[in-house]
Amino acid sequence: MSESKVAIITGSSRGIGKAAAELLAARGWRVVISSRNQDSCEAVAEDIRSNGGEAVAVACHIGREEALSALVEKSVSHFGRLDAVVMNAASNPVYGPSDQVDLKAFDVVMHNNVYGSMRLAHISRPHLAESGGGAVVLVSSIAGQFGNKLIGAYGLSKAAENQLVRNLALELGPDGIRVNAVAPGLVRTDFAQALLENERMVQYFEKTTPLRRLAEPEDIGRVIAFLADDDSQWLSGQVITADGGLSVTGGF
Repeated sequence: MSESKVAIITGSSRGIGKAAAELLAARGWRVVISSRNQDSCEAVAEDIRSNGGEAVAVACHIGREEALSALVEKSVSHFGRLDAVVMNAASNPVYGPSDQVDLKAFDVVMHNNVYGSMRLAHISRPHLAESGGGAVVLVSSIAGQFGNKLIGAYGLSKAAENQLVRNLALELGPDGIRVNAVAPGLVRTDFAQALLENERMVQYFEKTTPLRRLAEPEDIGRVIAFLADDDSQWLSGQVITADGGLSVTGGF
């Protein structure tokens, strides 16, 4: 039996990242649970282990390059290989129009969401290549595809991430590394709580989305698992929109 594959999932102590980690573990992957808080990571890892999976917890701040390097080094040291990196962790400190975004907040959003993802991909590259190639999966957003008055800075960072996917696909492709992203619509997570608290907005999304509901974390986790695993071997440089059909309605 071949050695089980290994995936790092950032922002996996809750929400989309947690759902993706649990799904990959259930499919036989060994997973690295990562977020800023070690205790939160360990709780998820322990839950996965109690259900028969293999998981280790490694806390990491995605905005600190030394932390990203330590995340990869500890993951490879523990499991002996690396086959996928899922970049789910993100920052969004400001809700409101762009004139409310000061330079400090803008720098945090762009640095963590874009530069952090780019650096983690490059730090992971030699380990992914050594395992025969693999997958880099970014969690983007439909906020990066449409104009937005409420989370505009976040949308800017996600639009940049979409371009980062295309750039990295070209750069890492010669090593057999696929780079793709999933762009979710509104998902029922703690990260989106400020939006979910707006009842009118929730009703609008539920009414205008062709599938007539909001996404659950597991809906996006399944797309991430597809992009990480061998079923997507001939897919690279793509941003998969997972929004229940909302973006094809023209109602944004």
